[in-house]
Amino acid sequence: MVMTHARTTMWAGAAAAALVLTAGCGTDTRIGDSAPTAAASECGGLDPALQWYGDNRAVLDRLIAERGDCSGGGDAAAGAPLALFDWDNTVVKNDIGSATAYWMLAHDKILQPAGADWANTSRFLTPAAAGALSAACGTETAPGQALPTSTDIDCADEIVAVLDEKTRSGQAAFDGYDHRRTKAAYAWAVQLMAGHSEAEVTAFAEAARAENLAAPEGADQTVGSTEVDGYVRYYPQIADLVKTLRTNGFDVRIISASAEPVVRVWARELGLAPDRVMGVRPVVADGVLTGHLVGCGGVPDGDDSVIPYIDGKRCQVNEVVFGVHGPAAFDPLPAERRQVFAAGDSVTDVTFLADATGGRLVINRNNAELMCNAYDNGDGRWLVNPMFLDPKDRADAPYPCSTTAFTAADGAKAPVHRPDGTVIADQVDAVF
Repeated sequence: MVMTHARTTMWAGAAAAALVLTAGCGTDTRIGDSAPTAAASECGGLDPALQWYGDNRAVLDRLIAERGDCSGGGDAAAGAPLALFDWDNTVVKNDIGSATAYWMLAHDKILQPAGADWANTSRFLTPAAAGALSAACGTETAPGQALPTSTDIDCADEIVAVLDEKTRSGQAAFDGYDHRRTKAAYAWAVQLMAGHSEAEVTAFAEAARAENLAAPEGADQTVGSTEVDGYVRYYPQIADLVKTLRTNGFDVRIISASAEPVVRVWARELGLAPDRVMGVRPVVADGVLTGHLVGCGGVPDGDDSVIPYIDGKRCQVNEVVFGVHGPAAFDPLPAERRQVFAAGDSVTDVTFLADATGGRLVINRNNAELMCNAYDNGDGRWLVNPMFLDPKDRADAPYPCSTTAFTAADGAKAPVHRPDGTVIADQVDAVF
């Protein structure tokens, strides 16, 4: 079911007249309440039958018409405008990394770690979590052999709990990592694929995809004894946006914090080739995933401290798309070398969204740091849309932008700052 929104148009953080999208010729186009509906590109605009919030479709049509051409899917290396999308809860409803992990647990595809010691699965796993996993999953299964998680409820439940960053007893599952460069639980979901070939992981993702698309909308599933999301749906509006961008000459790519082999499976539906998909990259040796991850920005492979998460997303885009290596990959490129458009839904996306020079689409999931930036809308290029399926209710209180909405590298909470160093005031949720 596609949700419709008939509320009065609300631009992120300002009246509609404040929205500015930079035209390809270097002039500014202002689209306000009294402006006529933007004409779509001559090579095709967004489907008018698909419902967007307020005037969002018209704004996107104008950006596409101004910055694209009719050459078909382009290549950023040859000067085509770049459009970047997060995947989970941006292109689809729900999380495909979680869906794949749940499928693996339900089908006994997670292997006993080396030495039956769960500390070997992540250097950021706390002793409490490693001990809880060992107690729940036991040592009877030999290292490298499949754990019977389809029937061993305790083991499955503990793994699901740790994937959610706490043990079943409520202790922190991960610590000691840079919170602006990785999320250890997301990395661990990929590290749990260790011991399988990439072809096997692809098959797991295909099977999980089939199950989650076939499940009724809104369905849950039980893994161990834990109730978790049991379905995934592509957002028709985003699929149409990807198609329209490609038709208009944009180089469209995915930058996700799910496993790259998994995202490639799901991206086929949108016509995106494997080399247009970026995600968490497992280190492969002798055809088998090792449980370590490819580094970025001068961080070596196997260090496992950087994935495409917040600043790590910028790093991977700069490295893979623009060929910038070493620590400089963590820095913003000059505006003329950055993405024109970006779309995301959570804090993991805030850096690569801010780097976009033309337009930034935010799917509102009430993530405080992201929504602080979107509603503040300092340069007029942020656009907010409720989730297209089962949208979130309005946030009960203003986002605490001026105090605790920002997560620092050490995990501490702090105010959200603008690029000029000033603090963003608390923001009221207005698009829901």
